[in-house]
Amino acid sequence: MDKIELEILGLSSSQSQQGSFALVLGETVGNRRLPIIIGMFEAQAIAIEIEKIVPNRPMTHDLFKSFAQSFHFTVDEIIISDLKEGVFFAKIICNDGSGTTEIDARPSDAIAIGLRFNVPIFTNENVLSEAGIVLTDEEGESEVQSSPVESRQKKQKPLTEQLKDLSNDRLQALLDEALKGEDYEKAAKIRDEMNRRN
Repeated sequence: MDKIELEILGLSSSQSQQGSFALVLGETVGNRRLPIIIGMFEAQAIAIEIEKIVPNRPMTHDLFKSFAQSFHFTVDEIIISDLKEGVFFAKIICNDGSGTTEIDARPSDAIAIGLRFNVPIFTNENVLSEAGIVLTDEEGESEVQSSPVESRQKKQKPLTEQLKDLSNDRLQALLDEALKGEDYEKAAKIRDEMNRRN
């Protein structure tokens, strides 16, 4: 299966889930985005490496790099390989000079390690077609306003529950609005609800 290279576009704190972050990946060639919700520790490990901050003591992902280098392993690439029931799976592709080994990992850990080895991140068409969000450059779109019923629902239910009650057309309108506002976390939840119905 053809690999599609991704780059890290952003990392922002989750507004709806305390302690969670939205990691946004994008095609290096193309306009699809892949938002992944990750934990605070993994977000910190990714941010530290992006900003080239050297911690006083090695973090877990730094330890992995030291361990691998001590035993003459290198990391060749990271692959976000699958999506099952809303959960992303990844593989760390390692090499010891005589052969290649695939190690299963959470995408957040795999990306944190990949950054430390300065290797590319890939996915495949199946993952992007199921979980990717397409950005459009349409100008002049009117903002979608919440109806009074939806406003009351927002006060009573979490977003994932609210989405279950909406029509497909309304979900698409909310998805367009979230993308326009670059709210990738909300877009990911809307996408998941749309995928659940298909």
